[in-house]
Amino acid sequence: MQLIKRQTEDDHKLCDTDTDSVCAVAIRTTTMDVGNPEETSAATTQVGWNFIVLMSRQGKIRLSEFFSSYSESEKRRILRDIAADILPRAPKMCNIIEKGTYKFVYRRYASLYFVVGVPLGMNELIVLEQIHLFVEALDGYFNSVCELDLVFSLHKSLLILFEMFIGGMLCESNKREVLKSIVEAEELVEEMTKPGEDTASQLDDGLSFQEQFQLGRKPGRRTGGGGPGRM
Repeated sequence: MQLIKRQTEDDHKLCDTDTDSVCAVAIRTTTMDVGNPEETSAATTQVGWNFIVLMSRQGKIRLSEFFSSYSESEKRRILRDIAADILPRAPKMCNIIEKGTYKFVYRRYASLYFVVGVPLGMNELIVLEQIHLFVEALDGYFNSVCELDLVFSLHKSLLILFEMFIGGMLCESNKREVLKSIVEAEELVEEMTKPGEDTASQLDDGLSFQEQFQLGRKPGRRTGGGGPGRM
């Protein structure tokens, strides 16, 4: 089941927003209208995400990341609240739910809910655009992302998330730059793990490169005659 598809009666339209406008709106995370100066000061100190949870309609957690400090019991309570408060909601209901000191802001894409917890003073519309930007980045990497991509490539999804958000703050709003960084990192890993042309020369007495290094030998040195390697 694809997450990226055209808008239907029950689902949001995912790729209908111009990338430049999404980025321009997403980076203005400090714009908020609060009448009380004290509330303004408190609100502007917290403009990032507290956490993000991707949950299926069946209540399965596909991805969860907490940027603020929560105990394990608090994390479990948040996940229970998401399942109890958001999953039963009708598609046309409000996408914002206040929960004490924070609020849920969510968007539904096909069978998956993207739920973000943010401080009460944060602009909800900006959060919705940030969620959409994250989904577009996932779609660009996986080439029409679906729920199974998140299940079997969770580490790649987290890598994209961390490339865009640091400590819950949006640091890179250009998804092309995000994908470029991911591809460059993958190419570097592939280059480092690629076996050399002279693989046999990296073996000594049947020991691997790491085992030779741990024994204090110089990896890749052939001792000849099967004798012990020189120290």
